[in-house]
Amino acid sequence: MDDNSPKLSLRTIEPTDYQELSELMNLVFHDVGGAWPRLTIMDLIHQFPDGQVCIEYNGKIVGAALTIKVNYNRFSLPHLYTDIINENNVIQNEVTGDAMYGLDVFVHPDYRGLRLGRRLYDARKELCRTHNFKAILAGGRIPNYHLHADTLSVPDYIDKVKRRELHDPILSFQLANDFDVKRIMRGYLPEDNASNGYATLLEWDNFFYEEDVQSIHDVEKNLVRIGVVQWQMRAMNDLEDFLDQAEFFISSLSKYKADFALFPEFFNAPLMGLNNEHNSVEAIRFLASFSEEIKQRFSQMAVTYNINIIAGSMPVIEDGKLFNVSYLLQRDGEINAQYKIHITPHEVKDWVIDGGNEVKVFETDAGRVGILICYDSEFPELGRIMAEQGVQILFVPFWTDTKNGYLRVRLCSQARAIENECYVAIGGSVGNLPRVDNVDIQYAQSAVFSPSDIYFPHDATLTEASPNTEMIIFADVDLSKLKELNTEGSVTNLRHRRMDLYGGFTQPKTAPE
Repeated sequence: MDDNSPKLSLRTIEPTDYQELSELMNLVFHDVGGAWPRLTIMDLIHQFPDGQVCIEYNGKIVGAALTIKVNYNRFSLPHLYTDIINENNVIQNEVTGDAMYGLDVFVHPDYRGLRLGRRLYDARKELCRTHNFKAILAGGRIPNYHLHADTLSVPDYIDKVKRRELHDPILSFQLANDFDVKRIMRGYLPEDNASNGYATLLEWDNFFYEEDVQSIHDVEKNLVRIGVVQWQMRAMNDLEDFLDQAEFFISSLSKYKADFALFPEFFNAPLMGLNNEHNSVEAIRFLASFSEEIKQRFSQMAVTYNINIIAGSMPVIEDGKLFNVSYLLQRDGEINAQYKIHITPHEVKDWVIDGGNEVKVFETDAGRVGILICYDSEFPELGRIMAEQGVQILFVPFWTDTKNGYLRVRLCSQARAIENECYVAIGGSVGNLPRVDNVDIQYAQSAVFSPSDIYFPHDATLTEASPNTEMIIFADVDLSKLKELNTEGSVTNLRHRRMDLYGGFTQPKTAPE
């Protein structure tokens, strides 16, 4: 049976298309000079063939997009149309350009209800990503401005178009396709009377753009494997017994090529059982006496097994004060520390622990990471501070004794993933320590969460452990999806923040002069 349904196809423009293309340009651009000469179109096809695309409808060209390569630093500044195409209709294509410049997108008036312009813009964006261009730039006419020039300045006109109080056939379309107005350019195309000679400088940023790298070590890693240890609390004979157990898990995670290994909060608590004659305050300080050696041995294992380790958290004494500290031991030997900020009533009452004063984001060879120790995950301000520093993965080592305590950590961690557009891994301990006062039982179901959008699992959970069972879990996370979410997600939480209302809550405070 013959299929007589209409056929749409997108392809690159060929030299033989000129006659049909010129007729379309004359129809659409009759008020600003019509079609370009044949030699100009041939030059475009020759210099940047992939940048010239058209859409056919049943074999007839009904839309097209023409593009050149430019130097971003030059054309992200004000310029004129003649800087792109000179008086002799010669295209100023930059062979080594790092950005694309949109010359024209045009669609036959009879076919404008088919959203063909959006297809052409999407094709440009895909080309920008594929060729690793920094951005797409364009000089955009504002052809309805002459209707309001007597009462509105150009900035006011643009603002009203943004608010959809006014419609402009070009600017409204470009804004709907994720372009931002960067500048106003006066005299861009003087003969454009409808725009009073003005144009907007528009930009679409390629968030996947990577600068030229000189070494393989400079390449940004996008696919990252997270390993989480759901740690069984058990009696230990000595420090070496504890370290052997930890090394078993680190070795196992390394064999599966994990980039990170996450241990729970206070996972070294079994060592308190080595001397059960202490009261609770003395016991936690006894435990702190092991922390420095554990940190150094874990750092050595990070290098040996080629894996970044988040060593849960451990008590640390500094200047007579006790802190709850999580160490990030990087596989290049670097050691980072994150102090727990918010101390639970139990930690204050039974152990006299003090809170830290700073949250940090750490650069690693597998992304920018932050650590929120248990209770800290329940305070959204901390995650937001980290988001403003570009965090991609949040690690939450936790220790909870009841299911409702665990659910506070889990649900708040999921919220941190959504609102900050990052991945969140939580790791807890299970089992019991009957010989250790105040830490006799644990409840955990470790997991790795993602933001909630079409790029991620439907329940925003990448993996989770069985409850209350010692095991390791893995999750492969794609950092490039976070970039896509930030610009093209169903909702874009970070971009839509009302900084005018609450931005100051997460900005660093400055001391009064």
